[in-house]
Amino acid sequence: MVTIALDAMGGDHFPKPEVEGALQAARTMDVGIILVGREEVIRKELDRHPDWRRLPIQIRHASEQITMKESAAKAVRAKKDSSIRVASRLVDEGAAQGVVSAGNTGAVMATAKMVQGMLRGVDRPALASAFPTLNGSSAIMVDVGANVDCSPEMLAQFAVMGTAYSRVIFRIPKPRVGLLSIGEEDHKGNALTHEAMPLLKNLSHVNFIGNVEGRDVYTGTADVIVCDGFVGNVALKVSEGLVEVLRQMLKQSLKATVTRKVGAYLAQGAFNDFKKRVDYSEYGGAPLLGLNGICIICHGRSNAKAIRNAVRVAKDFAEGGINHRIASELNGR
Repeated sequence: MVTIALDAMGGDHFPKPEVEGALQAARTMDVGIILVGREEVIRKELDRHPDWRRLPIQIRHASEQITMKESAAKAVRAKKDSSIRVASRLVDEGAAQGVVSAGNTGAVMATAKMVQGMLRGVDRPALASAFPTLNGSSAIMVDVGANVDCSPEMLAQFAVMGTAYSRVIFRIPKPRVGLLSIGEEDHKGNALTHEAMPLLKNLSHVNFIGNVEGRDVYTGTADVIVCDGFVGNVALKVSEGLVEVLRQMLKQSLKATVTRKVGAYLAQGAFNDFKKRVDYSEYGGAPLLGLNGICIICHGRSNAKAIRNAVRVAKDFAEGGINHRIASELNGR
């Protein structure tokens, strides 16, 4: 059985979503969970659910936690018994096959990199995020915030890592990889995209289709989109803001225009389907690719469903041997 270490003290509303998400995962998946954090706090929340003792759930005590407001660099150095540090050590020691956290993103990334280490051939880890598309599949964007400044070689590594992600999680045999730029033509873009272009074209294990534009992110033109973390994070945050605005505008329009009960019922069904397709909790979290281990970083406001799905992604990564695939393709290209 795959076992996932879950940072129970990281999210905005800890430990309730983490505990409920762990229970949902343990009840519905063949997966073990180690909840990491202050034992008395976790146990109190677990005891609200009498069946937890019959499930493959353990508690690992960690006396410290890193809050959202703390400096990630200082907290990682000072708090050696933080919940994210202890959870990452469980992966490094082999007691767990992956870690999930909704905690301070900077602290989670720094801790995972320090404790788990990097895969050979990877310069820096990258955050990957799934975007819904018109054709019903999901497009993976790498990087969405781990690396503000990137080299052309790093973008090539992102392409390999994103390809492995798309194959393992979304079962796409030959993912199409696009380079995010300001035009489809090869001569469009900046120095980084110009220098990355020939590297991407020469990747034997990557189905590179050339430049893609911002408007292509949601069309399904590419299955994997690579960019530096600055551009990717802006694209992610703009998308999250736009989704919320559209949800609110659509909800207001439905209330204002739908008067018949049948029409209201049908419209509500369409609205619920729309919410599901753009709901971040359906994707769980963003994998930190390139580590010598598995780490899924969730939104701080993650609910139980998001935590459960993050555990599912971590489990799929472990069973799919994604790190072995990334390492072999990086070092064999």
